[in-house]
Amino acid sequence: MQIRALEEYLSRPLFRRNGRVVELTTEGAALLPRVQQALGDLERALAATRGDRSGGPLRVTMLVSFLQNWLLPRLSGLRTEYPRIDLQVHTSDAMLDLVRDDQHAAIRLGTGEWPGVTGEKLLDEWLVPVCTPELYAKHGPLKGRDDIGRYPLVHSTSEPWTAWLLERKAVDDTTSPFTGTRVDDSAAVVRLALQGLGLALARWSLAGDDVAAGRLVVASDKPLSFFRTYWLLHSKHGREHPAFSQFRDWLKAEMAKFPRPPGR
Repeated sequence: MQIRALEEYLSRPLFRRNGRVVELTTEGAALLPRVQQALGDLERALAATRGDRSGGPLRVTMLVSFLQNWLLPRLSGLRTEYPRIDLQVHTSDAMLDLVRDDQHAAIRLGTGEWPGVTGEKLLDEWLVPVCTPELYAKHGPLKGRDDIGRYPLVHSTSEPWTAWLLERKAVDDTTSPFTGTRVDDSAAVVRLALQGLGLALARWSLAGDDVAAGRLVVASDKPLSFFRTYWLLHSKHGREHPAFSQFRDWLKAEMAKFPRPPGR
C-alpha cells in the first residue's frame, strides 16, 4: 500500500507486476540508489543517537590473518599496559558500516579510501619469499631468474607468486604451472611454510615474527612493496569510546617497533 501511494504521488509506476514477479521500471531503477543512500544515512543517524557507544567493551573488527599472526602475540602487552581495556575482536575482510554493525573501529588492509570513516595509516606492507632454514640451506637464495624453479612453492590467491615474478621480471611466462600447495588464506600460507612444505610469498606483517624468531628465513634481500597498507578506521558518527585513544596509541607504538624486512 505504501508503494502504491508512492507511485500515485509520483504519478508514474516504479514496478512492473506480472503475477508474483515484480521488477523495477526505469524510473524505479533510477530512484533506487538515492533512496538506499537516504535510508542508510537515516539508519546511521538513528543508530548513533539510540545507543551510547562510549560504554562497554571496545569492539574492533580486523582481518583474521592480522589477528592470528600479528595481534595475538602482542595482546598480553596490551593487557599489561592497559588492564582496564575490555577488547572485543570481530574478524572480517569486508568494510563494515561501523555504526550500524556496532563496531567502534576497524583495522583493514587497503589504499585508504573508505567512505564515511576517518582513517589513520598504521603500517606499510611488503611481500617476501620465506621458507624454513632447512629448505633455504638446501636451495639457496633467490638471485636470478632460475632460482625459484629450485623450490617447491606455496601459493596464496591474494598474494600470488605471479606478483613477485612480474615485478622482478624473473620469468617470461608467468602462466607456467608451479609445483606446491595453493590456499586462499594468507595466514595459512605462513603456516605451510613453517611446516617446510615450500617457499611462500607472504605478507611481511604475517611472517616477520617467525623470521625474527629464526623459524623462517627470507630467501631474498629485495622485498616487494605491497600496494595495500594497514589502516585504523573509526566512524565519524557518535561519541568516541573512551578506550579507543589508548588502544590507538598502543597499536601505533607496537607497529613502530615492528622491524622492516631485510633490504628495507
